[in-house]
Amino acid sequence: MSTATGSVRRQSKDAVTLRSREVAIGTGYVLAMAVVAAVAAWPIYADTRMLVVAGLGAAAALMICVVATAVRWPGWVTALSGLVAFAVIGVIVAVPPNGIGGILASLRDVGLGAVTGWKDLVTVELPVGAYRNLLVPALVVFLFGTLAALRLAWRHERAGSWAAAVTIAMTAFGLLFGRTVTSAAVALGPIVIPAPRELACGAAALVLSLAWLGWRNAAQRHRALQRAADLSGVQLSRRRTGSDRRRGALAAAMVVTAVVAAAVVTPAVAAGRTRDVLRSATGPEQAISRAVTPLSDYRSNFADGVATAPLFTVAAVEGALPDRIRIATLSDYDGTAYRVAPEAAGAGFVRVPARLPGGSGSSSTVRIAIDGLRGIWMPTFGSLQQVRFGGADAASAAGAFYYDADAQAGVLTAGLRAGDAYEVTATTATPADVATLRAPGASPSVVVPDSVKTWMNKQDAGAGGAALATLAQRLRERGYLSHALSVPSGGADWMRALGGSYTFQPSASGHSLARIDAMFRSLVARQAESGSGSLVAAPGDDEQFAVAVALVAQQLGFPSRVVVGARLRADEGDGPNAAPVCRDGACTGDDIIVWTEVQDASGSWVPVDATPQHTEGAENVVTKQRDPENPTPVRAQNAQEVDPPDPTRQDSGDAAPRGSDDEQASQIWGILRIVGISGLGLLAVGSPFIAILAAKGVRRRGRRGDATPGARVVGGWEEYVDAAVDHGLVAPGVHTRVELAAAHDSVAARQLAGQADRAVFSDRALTADDADQCWNIVDDERRRLSASLPLWRRVGAALSLRSFARGLGPRTVRRRTRGDARTAPGIERRGPASHAAPAET
Repeated sequence: MSTATGSVRRQSKDAVTLRSREVAIGTGYVLAMAVVAAVAAWPIYADTRMLVVAGLGAAAALMICVVATAVRWPGWVTALSGLVAFAVIGVIVAVPPNGIGGILASLRDVGLGAVTGWKDLVTVELPVGAYRNLLVPALVVFLFGTLAALRLAWRHERAGSWAAAVTIAMTAFGLLFGRTVTSAAVALGPIVIPAPRELACGAAALVLSLAWLGWRNAAQRHRALQRAADLSGVQLSRRRTGSDRRRGALAAAMVVTAVVAAAVVTPAVAAGRTRDVLRSATGPEQAISRAVTPLSDYRSNFADGVATAPLFTVAAVEGALPDRIRIATLSDYDGTAYRVAPEAAGAGFVRVPARLPGGSGSSSTVRIAIDGLRGIWMPTFGSLQQVRFGGADAASAAGAFYYDADAQAGVLTAGLRAGDAYEVTATTATPADVATLRAPGASPSVVVPDSVKTWMNKQDAGAGGAALATLAQRLRERGYLSHALSVPSGGADWMRALGGSYTFQPSASGHSLARIDAMFRSLVARQAESGSGSLVAAPGDDEQFAVAVALVAQQLGFPSRVVVGARLRADEGDGPNAAPVCRDGACTGDDIIVWTEVQDASGSWVPVDATPQHTEGAENVVTKQRDPENPTPVRAQNAQEVDPPDPTRQDSGDAAPRGSDDEQASQIWGILRIVGISGLGLLAVGSPFIAILAAKGVRRRGRRGDATPGARVVGGWEEYVDAAVDHGLVAPGVHTRVELAAAHDSVAARQLAGQADRAVFSDRALTADDADQCWNIVDDERRRLSASLPLWRRVGAALSLRSFARGLGPRTVRRRTRGDARTAPGIERRGPASHAAPAET
């Protein structure tokens, strides 16, 4: 007897030891994979706060898992604890509030970050650091990922192996949301290791996962052998045999071989290929929307040191050089700035296949080498047929290149760098004469200022293409080239390039309607007061005059857009005031110009130069007026000088103050909008719980409304059992109704069980009063069960899904005693529940 007792104790001790070892090794595996995931996610944030968030999230997950296992929390309590930890860590570290009053705002940002932060991670430039609430996705990964992995790893069932999938998904977070380029190669003597971070993370995740899964499989096999030995009485050897050692060595060798082969073969196979991550799928619209419109940044090309520095060089490879190189085509004007149209950014710019058909005209191939040009705007020309990138990153650049055939413009979302070079094959057609164009009759995209219309009427130029050519030429003649509001005392580089006779006059930047309106007002005023004098009255540069020509063209019925680029060849008859030309294909900052393109009735776009002249300066003419014969004395102490508003500092000259009614309506609408959004958010969060309560209500109503009294009685028993299960009492399993009622230790339950058995097995028909009495007992029992629990457990019982899941799986026959000859000890016999036998529910 003592020997048997000692054997049982030893087996129990071995089981506890094995179980503790499984928990310890599973915990070590999950935490090690969390470290790997943190290393993989580092390039996304590159901030120590990410490490703090990851560490706190993993530690909180471990603490919750320990307590949940020790206290045997249900799943919903564990999930609720995770949400509480998520909110606390999020407010303290991820989105810290600005003082005590900002805690609610911080909580809101944490909640929004869990929903929208994933999208923001693929649209914000890396590294994001601790920007706004972008640390929240990392907290979700390291808190809930570690919690789920630990809960699975600590289970000895077969489902516990899914912990490996969870931890690998945690590692994939850093790889999928990371950069489009891999980490820099590391040289170890003659050996060059490409993408060391990605390689190390992938190899570590693979090795750790395989090692843990292998050990877990061996532990489960050992447990099965131990149970078989207990049943048969055969002694189980604890020593490792030579076969075990050979098997382990073979497995280790296979893993090492796989890792080494992947490390050697993968870089060679993937060389020159684009690394596709989630950021790659966002398209060019994000890069275009973030980039500064090149027209707003136009004057930066004329800063000292930039004006004379080469930006890019164009050389002919096959055929002649084109007349113009275009950097960006801007077709959307909102009265403040010219930009790429939003629909073009989302749909017009597409990846370029191997070759495009191109258009009519002569085909040529040129090589463009980038020097000082930066940004996403890529120099091209004509109607593109093919682009070929050179260098080691050719494949990556090709994957980041998008082209809009209608705008004849391209962008490189990866950004231009010094040393980039590519060949462009395109067709160029000889543009039509502007004077011969016919207007399609399009309406202006913005409200053209009255000063523009007044100036056009004063020119008496007519209509159509002839009027456009005349007005554009007069506008250039009456403007004066100036690239700055002020210059150093010794002058600027762009002034010296214009010649020693140039006289500086200041001009404000910007191309809003207010700035254009001020320019045309000056032109109209000078024309009214000059008589036969000079009409030059509008200092500015291509930024203002290209937009001015575009507005004039729109007023004449021509669709228009502006193009930032450079000229490579001069036209015959160009005078001293012609637009600058790149010398020998080398384009510097002061060679960058802006021209207007107009569309005629045939659909073709024709360029119209807009660079103002710089040889005839503006005259400051002051009209002399005779003093009145009877002057009115003015007391100086009461006179106040009032400066007129400066239209160049206003975004719109037509702005009007809103009335009080509009303000009240706007405030009311804002409140209603907040209430509506909040209500929808609460409905979205509470919809699963509402669905559970509704499902239980429908189920209860269906049982109570059965056609026959006997069916209603059986339904009442089922309703009681579901309520008991949801409140944490024993589930039916293989118990009979009477046995289950006894287990619940309830007189009412015994009464319900007897009534249900009579309804099923008795020949006596039950009456409607019997059914109503049964349901009254059910209602009383439901109220009693609810009243026996605290409030938070009542809520949990109301939302519990245990009653829905109790009949999904096969039932397990009760474990019998060791003396039962039909069932061996420790072995469970499984079979489906019988609905015919009266002994089972």
